[in-house]
Amino acid sequence: MKRAFGVSALALLAFGASLPAAAQTSAASDEEIIVTGTREASRTQFETLAPVDVLNERTLDASTSNELVDALAQVVPSFQVQRLPMADGQVFVRPATLRNLSPDQTLVLINGRRLHRSAHIGSRGAQAADLAQIPSYAIKRIEVLRDGASAQYGSDAIAGVVNIILDDRIGYATMGQVSQYYEGDGLAYRVAGQGGFEIGDGGFITITGEWAQSEITSRTRQRPDAIAFQAANPTLDVPNPVQRWGQPELESTRFAFNAGLPLVAETELFAFATYGQGQGLSDFNWRNPDSTGNVYNPSTVFPGWDFRTIYPTGFTPRLGQEHEDYQLVGGARGVMGKFTWDVSASYGSNETRHTLSETLNASLGPDSPTHFYLGQLAQREFNLNADFSYQLSLGLANPVNLAFGVERREETYEVSAGDPASYAVGPGAATGLAPNANGFPGYSPQQAGEFEQESYGAYVDVEADLTQRWSVGVAVRYEDFSEFGDTTDYKLATRYAFTDDFALRASYSTGFRAPTPAQLYSTSVTQGLDTTTMTIFNTGRLSPSDLLAVALGARPLKAEEAETVSAGLTWRTGFGLSGSIDAYQIDVTDRFSQSATQAIPVGAPNPNGFTGVSFFVNAFDTTTRGVDIVTSYTTELGIGQLSATLAYNYNETEVNGGTTSVVSSSQQRRIFEESRPKHNATASLTYDFGRWSLGGRLRYYGQWVDSSGNTTGVLFQEFGAMTLVDLSVDFDVTENVSLRIGAENVFDEYPDEATNQAVRGLIYSRNAPYDTDGGQYYARISARF
Repeated sequence: MKRAFGVSALALLAFGASLPAAAQTSAASDEEIIVTGTREASRTQFETLAPVDVLNERTLDASTSNELVDALAQVVPSFQVQRLPMADGQVFVRPATLRNLSPDQTLVLINGRRLHRSAHIGSRGAQAADLAQIPSYAIKRIEVLRDGASAQYGSDAIAGVVNIILDDRIGYATMGQVSQYYEGDGLAYRVAGQGGFEIGDGGFITITGEWAQSEITSRTRQRPDAIAFQAANPTLDVPNPVQRWGQPELESTRFAFNAGLPLVAETELFAFATYGQGQGLSDFNWRNPDSTGNVYNPSTVFPGWDFRTIYPTGFTPRLGQEHEDYQLVGGARGVMGKFTWDVSASYGSNETRHTLSETLNASLGPDSPTHFYLGQLAQREFNLNADFSYQLSLGLANPVNLAFGVERREETYEVSAGDPASYAVGPGAATGLAPNANGFPGYSPQQAGEFEQESYGAYVDVEADLTQRWSVGVAVRYEDFSEFGDTTDYKLATRYAFTDDFALRASYSTGFRAPTPAQLYSTSVTQGLDTTTMTIFNTGRLSPSDLLAVALGARPLKAEEAETVSAGLTWRTGFGLSGSIDAYQIDVTDRFSQSATQAIPVGAPNPNGFTGVSFFVNAFDTTTRGVDIVTSYTTELGIGQLSATLAYNYNETEVNGGTTSVVSSSQQRRIFEESRPKHNATASLTYDFGRWSLGGRLRYYGQWVDSSGNTTGVLFQEFGAMTLVDLSVDFDVTENVSLRIGAENVFDEYPDEATNQAVRGLIYSRNAPYDTDGGQYYARISARF
């Protein structure tokens, strides 16, 4: 039955909400109504003043992965994600970048509302939303705005905006999938279900559940020092390999709902939520008994005893993570003639708990546990929004859309301490035995605490069609943050249609990203392996306000600020060919990074045995230039329909200034400029005929430079271009049931081997912008009623 909403489409579209399926056109069409980057309710994808990619359900379903970041990375060339094995929490919360900017310089929305951040902070200090917590089966479509939008949405929208529109269909759907890598590992299962129901007079609620489980992968050789240790100790059985490089063991459960209920006088209540929880397990570096003296050396504090009694063949700490993530949004909206209104409240939380097993605290000697609870990180956000729009008649080609609104945000970051043994400095430390849980020191009471930031914002956003062919947009936004001050940003955009099928567009905007409470106040301890000496080292990351950090050159963090200029053209034809070309330049000042590791001053307290410390800094100014080309073609061919798409991105970042007194600038400069491919492309071809559908996709990644750090600095290695091919076959068993078999990286391609980390058993770079586990095949069954 078709739903009859009491609220007009205008009210829903004006604020980025999801319309009923019956009220929308195909997401593949250039007539699709867009709700991202505009508050004008009638803009189509072809008519937008800035480039917006629309990824429909079919496009997203083409990915084998159950994580949304992988689906985006496979179809949006400027969007990249890494696996990062053995990189602490980043192996579970994977950083994703748009246009090679920081992961937290892309704003993520759900149904037009800001998604909260993850509690995890990445290696360069980025704290972004965790897209993996959103059930991909609950998504109707995704709109990716490839333009600066801080003047419209506030902090973080420097690279662009990813707006996830939740499904709202009435009916039932389910799917099941199994996949495995050609190497015989990484067996993964995925099961999902969805039910959409009518409520009241024209209301709806759509509920989605998803469960996924994947086993570990390992692309590893035995470490040379482990081979030598085995040869020297033939009576021992040393594991082979002693540590695994690959994807972690993961299990996750996710839910979502999306609901709307019309009331009277074109007013609607709405609510939606997402929930995710799961756990994972990953390896750390192996501890060699012959070279890990701060664990295995004898101690006068523990006479006649050493850790060979517990770990005679060494040990490999296993990092465990349990996470819980949820967001709940509710509000009301309506229409009063030419005036629309929307008020809402949202609360989001991300909590991460870490454990460490098969390890020890050497300074505690025989009293050391072998399993530790390391503590909890939590990010919580509470937002209030009020948005309004008025259609103002000024005698122009169409009414002027005048939108304005206010926002209040409260952000809290909390660190909870772990087991006392996980951070203890035991009696053995006085004789050189390492304190803390070995591999990942627990959070201590000194690190624990609750840190807050509050902000208020207000905006005005105007769009007008000056003539039938010329459209302009102006937006201004003011925000005030309790921890660093205020900022005002603006955006100017224009579009001129030479014909109904060809137009030019351009924009200029300023933007910013405010430092978060976690970046301002939290501290952490990291352990690594020096690939030259093969010894474990401890480094501390201090708060910029820490007295030792200040003495070493730390300064209060400022907001990152940006200026973006873009210009392009878009076209469509009557024979199925359409596309766009957009060039851009993004200048970011005071770009966020982590300082170089510095030695502890002589005489300074150092109970954790740090080999050095660092802190977050506003380190660099960068200029990013690039071009996006997107084309699509659809035509009838033979007995079926052929659809083709091509998307290409050229992106180059140049460091053109910054702080050199506290940053190892030449090394950091190269990481910023060369750590991602400059050339990326994806091409897909689909042929539908009868009950069959054949699909193929090519993914191209250009040259890039890898980096590996140790106590002597950063090591670099250049990697060549990589091309991966995916294939799939779909068959409609009945009108409601379909089967698919397919493979990603069907030709089982691998990149060049990594050399700088070979002594650790690593074969392929852990920083690669693509999967390095080889080919993967899968089978899927889907049903919809």
